[in-house]
Amino acid sequence: MKESKTLSVKSALIYAMGIFGVQIFIGYMNSFQTEFYNKMYSSFDSNIFYASAIIIFAAKLISCVFDPLIGTMIDKSSLKGGKMRPWVLRSAFPLAVLTTLIFIYIPFDKFGGKMLLYAYITVTTVLWNIAMSFADIPSQGMLSLLSPDAEERNVAASLSNIAKTMALALPGVFVTVVMMLLGMIKGEGNYEDREYYLITALVFLVLGTSLILLMYKKNKEAVVSSGSNGVVSIKEMFSEMKKNKMIFIVFLINMLGFARSMGLIVCVQANGALIGKINLFGMVMDTTADATWLPGLLGGVSGFIGICVVPLINKKLGEKKTYIGFSAATFLFNMAVTVFYWLLPENSALRYGNPALYMIMLFQFVIGFLTAANTYIPLVMTADIVDDRLYKTGERREGVNYAILSLSIKLSNAICVAVGLLLVAVSGYTQVIYKTGRIPAQMQNIIMFSYIGFVGVSALVSAIPMFFYKINSTIRQ
Repeated sequence: MKESKTLSVKSALIYAMGIFGVQIFIGYMNSFQTEFYNKMYSSFDSNIFYASAIIIFAAKLISCVFDPLIGTMIDKSSLKGGKMRPWVLRSAFPLAVLTTLIFIYIPFDKFGGKMLLYAYITVTTVLWNIAMSFADIPSQGMLSLLSPDAEERNVAASLSNIAKTMALALPGVFVTVVMMLLGMIKGEGNYEDREYYLITALVFLVLGTSLILLMYKKNKEAVVSSGSNGVVSIKEMFSEMKKNKMIFIVFLINMLGFARSMGLIVCVQANGALIGKINLFGMVMDTTADATWLPGLLGGVSGFIGICVVPLINKKLGEKKTYIGFSAATFLFNMAVTVFYWLLPENSALRYGNPALYMIMLFQFVIGFLTAANTYIPLVMTADIVDDRLYKTGERREGVNYAILSLSIKLSNAICVAVGLLLVAVSGYTQVIYKTGRIPAQMQNIIMFSYIGFVGVSALVSAIPMFFYKINSTIRQ
C-alpha cells in the first residue's frame, strides 16, 4: 500500500516558484544595481562605480546585523497561519517596491547634488537588504516545515534550487529582451537606458510578488513549531552556533566559500577584459552591454543540470562526501583553467573576441555544474540540522538557524564584493582601457584569477569544515 505524502510534488513546485519570486529581485539587484548607477550618474560623478560599490558593501554589512534580529522575531512569533508563512506575506510588497525604487532615475545633478545622491543610494540599499532578509529567511525557513520527511524536503530543495538558479540568471536575458522590444517600438537608439531598467523592475514587481503570494496561499506548514520563549539577543544567536556545532559548520563553509559568487560580481569587467566585442549572426555585440548574459549562458544551463543531479548524488553519498567531492573537483578544474589561460601567448586568438567567448562559455559550462553543490547542500544541511536539534532537545529553532544561514550568505557576499572589486582594481582594468581594445596579458591574467581561479581556491578551503560534519539525512530517516 502506497503511503500518502505530506508534501506533494505539486506543492513542492509551488514552493520553488515562490523561491523564484524572491530570488528574481536578488538576481536583478546583484546583476544590475552598480551598472544602473554607473550608466545613470557617471557623467555627474566619475567615481560613481567605486562609490556605489563601497555603499553596497557597507549596506550588506549593516543589514547583517538585522538577520539575527529577524530570526529572533520569527522564532518568538505566534501568528495565525504558521511560523514562516505570515512573514512571507509581510515581506513580499516591501521587497518588490524597494527594488523598483532603486531602478528609478532621479536627476540629482539638477537638484540635491552628490550628497543627496549618495544618501539616497545608501538609504535605499540598506533598506533593500533588510527587506531581502525579511523575505529570504522565512521563505528558506519554510522548507523545514513543509514536511517531516527528509526525502520530501529534498525534492522541494532540489526544485527550489533549480528555480533559484533560473531566477538569478533571468534578469540578464530579460534586460536584453526589453532593449530589443524598445528598439522595435521606438527605433534603435531612440530610447534611454533608464527606460529598460524601470520596465524590467516593474515587470519583476508584478511577477515576483505574484509568485511569493502564490507560495503563501498554496503551501502549508505541516510541521508545527512553537515560538521561542524569552528574549533572544544577537549574542544568543552566536551562542546558538557555539552550542550547535553543525550550524556553525554551515556558517563556516559559506564564509570560507565566499568567492562562489565572484564570477557574477566581476562578470562585466571579465567580459570586457577577456572577450570584449563579438560578432554573431552578422551583428556586433558588446559583452559589457547588450550581451553581458552570453558568456555565462552555458553555465546557467549546466547549473540547472547540476541542481537536478546533485540531489541524486547527495542521496547516494550523503552531504559530507557530496560537498567535499564537488569542492575538490571545482578547485582542480578552475585552477587548471586559470593556469592554462596564464600560459597563453599574449597575441593568442583565445584572449579576445569570438574565440575567447567560446572558450569562456565552455569553461563556464563545467564550472556551472561543479558549483551547483555549493548552493544546494548548505540549505539541505540547515533543514536536517533543525530536525537534529529537535531529536536531541525537543526544540525547533528554524528562525535562528535560517538566520544564521542567511547571515553567512550575506556576509560572504559582502566579502565577495570587496575582494572581487579589489582584484579588478589591482589589475588596472578600467572602461578607458576597454575602449582602446588593447588589454595587456598581465591584466587579463589577474582578471581571469578573480573570475575563475579564486573561485576554485575558495571552494577547496570551504570543504575543510565538512570533514567535521556528523549529520547525514540519507542515514537518519
